[in-house]
Amino acid sequence: MLRVAVPNKGALSEAASSMLAEAGYRQRRDARELVLVDPENEIEFFFLRPRDIAVYVGSGTLEVGITGRDLLLDAQVPAEERLQLGFAASTFRFAGPQGDFSSPDELQGKRIATSFENLLTDYLAQRQIAATVVRLDGAVESSVRLGVADAIADVVETGTTLRAAGMEIFGEPILESEAVLIVRAGVQAPAGLDVLLRRLQGVLVARQYVMMDYDIRADLVGAAAALTPGLESPTVSPLRDSDWVAVRSMVRRERTNRIMDELYDLGARAILVSTIHACRI
Repeated sequence: MLRVAVPNKGALSEAASSMLAEAGYRQRRDARELVLVDPENEIEFFFLRPRDIAVYVGSGTLEVGITGRDLLLDAQVPAEERLQLGFAASTFRFAGPQGDFSSPDELQGKRIATSFENLLTDYLAQRQIAATVVRLDGAVESSVRLGVADAIADVVETGTTLRAAGMEIFGEPILESEAVLIVRAGVQAPAGLDVLLRRLQGVLVARQYVMMDYDIRADLVGAAAALTPGLESPTVSPLRDSDWVAVRSMVRRERTNRIMDELYDLGARAILVSTIHACRI
């Protein structure tokens, strides 16, 4: 039975459980549940602190985990990213009091507070910046006001919390992060991993695409297919009126309305769009 670590709380938790449910796996109804067995799919879920997940997977205690790329790299364990999951996007960046810093090079000799000690230490070493890393477990935004640090390095999603604390971002991002599926590095893929990957990839595609159907004159199919090429090729079916055909194709969700307008201008009619609930590519 495949054993998978899932975040038990925080920004990663709800989105991870929702994605697994869309992939056809049972998920807990009570946030106090720590273990959930899904015998039909031969999989077992362990709900753990997001920061600990990479440690469990890297040690081989669990075969697969869902966590953030930043947490994976900061853990410095033998685990590797296998699939980007498309949610919980964030950046790991420097921030300081407004007007105090404009570049990471100005951090020479300064104190930097962070919850990602290893990530920050590696970055400073690569840039040859001699600064003191102050490790905190959370709420690093207050460290400057409290005199613990001169600047911070933290995960930023919207920047609202930083601005409320009188801080501003400076320099380029240290790391672009998002939720990822991880496995232990250098070992044979565990049984059941291929099925899990296919299902999650199917969810990603279903979220990115819609199914578009429309009728168009047969002599315009070439131009219409150029607008809706699908993944391999659109499906073209004859209609009772031999001058017309029905076309079905997958279309990127964010381009849906623009393509509908272009198809209508071309001469397509009865243009319909439907959601894709699941797929295998």
